[in-house]
Amino acid sequence: MKGMTVIVKTISSWVKVLIILFGIYIILFGHLTPGGGFAGGVILASSYVMLMLAFGREFVQKDLPLSLDSKLDCLGAVAFAMIAVLGYVFGKSFFDNFLSQFGRHLRLISSGTIPLSNIAIGLKVGASLFLVIFILSTFRRDSSDDKQE
Repeated sequence: MKGMTVIVKTISSWVKVLIILFGIYIILFGHLTPGGGFAGGVILASSYVMLMLAFGREFVQKDLPLSLDSKLDCLGAVAFAMIAVLGYVFGKSFFDNFLSQFGRHLRLISSGTIPLSNIAIGLKVGASLFLVIFILSTFRRDSSDDKQE
């Protein structure tokens, strides 16, 4: 039997949903509260790292295949680049925040492209960090290498 005990697996399954919801909250409201795309992406990745510790690498690979994770990583990068390019298309720079005129103060839409950028960065960071940790978990140091004769 791979992974940890039944108690750890059960609690990890329940807590995963809460961690993902908290990560999404941090990403969406990062322009109003402390947080943002990077912090939310790290929180999202930590939910799958927790599952990998509880269930094993094979379980997580079935739940979030590496091909899907790689596509989410690329989608985050492309979305962030498109937000930057759209600023130039509308005759402003990336830093002018071309959507800011549509929002009201202290609302989700109040800061124009910043929430969209946070979503793209959160997706990119979450997918990249999980991919790095997953790849690092595949490399093991063999104890026989330590024994030099």
